[in-house]
Amino acid sequence: MDGWRLLSHPLRSRILAHLRLHGAATSADLARALGTNTGVTSYHLRVLGEAELVEDTGLGNAKTRLWAASEAAPDPNAVTTRFADDGPVGDADSADDGDDVEDLADALWLAHDHVDLLAGRAHTWVDGAQAWPPVWQDECGVRDDAVLVSEEQLAALRAELDAVLARYRRIGAGTPGARRVGAWTALIPLDPLRRG
Repeated sequence: MDGWRLLSHPLRSRILAHLRLHGAATSADLARALGTNTGVTSYHLRVLGEAELVEDTGLGNAKTRLWAASEAAPDPNAVTTRFADDGPVGDADSADDGDDVEDLADALWLAHDHVDLLAGRAHTWVDGAQAWPPVWQDECGVRDDAVLVSEEQLAALRAELDAVLARYRRIGAGTPGARRVGAWTALIPLDPLRRG
């Protein structure tokens, strides 16, 4: 079973997302954070481990294992709903390949789950922002802006945003008082698609 299909289980995708965003955790830590029980969490960690999407860090003790997302884990940022250059799956002109249809369904589910995760995080921030210091209240949260770009400029914009985030991951490491901040970027067309 490939990584995308395996992650089409809601708890597995949440476990992997939690490990990617928060770092290594035990099954008990994950159960508390995700509102489930340790037995279920342990089972799904073993499934993810067998698929090499998570790994035992070896830093636990005789009773608990400390799990982390592996380097082989699929990047949710790489979820694509484009599978062929001859058009989207299901188009009359594209090949009717059952595997492509299943892969597309899995990718769409995972993409929607990623959006739901963002929405949940954003709602949690909105509900709790007042407890944070003023600078955090001013700078965190969801903002929207519209830009006008060609296809080439769109690719450049994505590359620049990725580079900025990578730079702050590097310079933030080891900085006293630094806190982790989730940064979701969503480049979404606002104008309707013009065909022809």
